[in-house]
Parts: sequence; structure tokens; C-alpha cells
Amino acid sequence: MPNAAQNPAQPPQWDIYVIEYARAKDQPIASLVNGTHHEGVMDTPFSFVLARSGQRNVLVDTGFMREGIGEEMSVRFGVPYWISPVRMLEEMGVPADSVTDIVLSHAHFDHMGSIHKFPKARLYIQKSELLSWHEAMALPPQFGFLTDIINPDDLRAAFDASVEHRLTLLDGDKDNLLPGLHVRLGSGHTIGQQFVILESARGRIVVSGDCIYSSRNLTGHNHNGVYVPLANGIGSIWEQLKTMDRINDEIGGDLSKLIILHDAARWEHLPEVKNIEGFKISRAS
Repeated sequence: MPNAAQNPAQPPQWDIYVIEYARAKDQPIASLVNGTHHEGVMDTPFSFVLARSGQRNVLVDTGFMREGIGEEMSVRFGVPYWISPVRMLEEMGVPADSVTDIVLSHAHFDHMGSIHKFPKARLYIQKSELLSWHEAMALPPQFGFLTDIINPDDLRAAFDASVEHRLTLLDGDKDNLLPGLHVRLGSGHTIGQQFVILESARGRIVVSGDCIYSSRNLTGHNHNGVYVPLANGIGSIWEQLKTMDRINDEIGGDLSKLIILHDAARWEHLPEVKNIEGFKISRAS
């Protein structure tokens, strides 16, 4: 549980949990990691992060709901295994209206597709991320590849939050966005993706968003240290690799300090605290 007796002179230490909520079936590995065309398919896990400190319940991303366009997208992208992110949080004693803050890595449907379920939460997203999607949505239909993973209802929900003065647009890196929680611009997969650093009892933990799909992005295919690009993105490969380098610097090459939200190994290095209908909640701090 959160440490209620923290020294005010020290940054808060967050209790951090990785919450799995969905799995795609038979997704080609080559659709995620460059240079893996010979490696077949896998059931790709989907997750988000709960971080707790004092009275704050913070989410890094939210997962998506299987309703409306979200249901159609889950079918289109082959995600048959799903449990409500709201239910998974309730299993941790966190009802939706007690979520105080949501830090969004980027705007793809599987990362921000539940924001409308958290009516009291303040949202944080990079300005370049949100505005780039409005620009992309306004392009002619032949540019549809760019917005294939965007649910327009999520953009509408973000606009509603802005009308309610619950949306903060960030402009690059920011230390202590919340005490002990830092964000870094991580362009590449999308125009304005960000990754999150959380202070914890285990040191600084990085939540990669989709800056990283696999440890091989950092270690190289042959563990030669040559960064491997993502196979899925609308930004620059150059920017992807620079972002990977920033993450690698932050973790000092220690992969145990990195939370990969689509981790093929399903966070096997982390202790499992709950298992709900086959979906794992793992402790990362």
C-alpha cells in the first residue's frame, strides 16, 4: 500500500503495478519489431500502469473499452481476450472515481481508450501528440494509414476533458509533473509520445509507453547493443532510436527498471500480486 509517512524532503516513492487487461491473438512479431519476419506470431499482451502515493491514484495509460468504436477496433486488430480496465482497478481497491491523474503516453486506442471512464481525473498528454492527431484526422482519406489506430471518440473525450479544465497539454520534458513523477518526450512511434519515470523504493522505474515493444529494441537482435527499430509507427525511425537511447541512458542498461507495456514475457521478472481470469497484476516497485 502507499507509504503514508514519507519524508517531505524526499520525493514520494510510488507503489507501481502493471495491470494486464487484454491480449491479441496470433499477432505477427514482425508487426512489432523490425527484422523478425522469420519468427512467426505471438499473443501480444496489453497493459497499463497504476501508481499510488498518498492520496493519489495515477494511471499511466488506461487501456480501452470494448464498446462502440473500441469494440470494432478490438475485432479489427485481433484482440479477442479482454477484461475491463475499470474492473481490474476495482480488484486493486481503486474505483474509477478515485483515479486522480492520468498520464497518457500517446493517443492510440489501446492506451487512451478508457479516459471517459475516469470523470474526476486530470489528464496529461504532450501538446504535439494531441494536436498532431487532429491535423492527421483532417487529412484526405488517402492518408488513413496514419490514423488507423486512433479512435475518434477518444479525441472527443479528451476535448470534453479540456472543456472541463481537466486536460494539461505538455510541451516536452517535465520533472515532477507530479511529485516523484517525471515525463520525457519520446517521439518516433508517434509524433508526440512520452515515456514516464517514477521514483520508487526500487529506484527510478521507466514506463516505456510504446517507445519500446521488446527488450531487443535496446539489446539488439544478437545482444550487440545495436538498437532495433519498431515495425509499427508513423514517426521517424531516427527519432525512435534517439528515444530508445534516452530510455537506455535513464535505466543504465538495467532492463529490470523498464516496464514494457506489450511485454511478450508478460513481466515474468515481476512478482504477481493478483490474477483475474488469466490477466495478471504485477508489482513493479
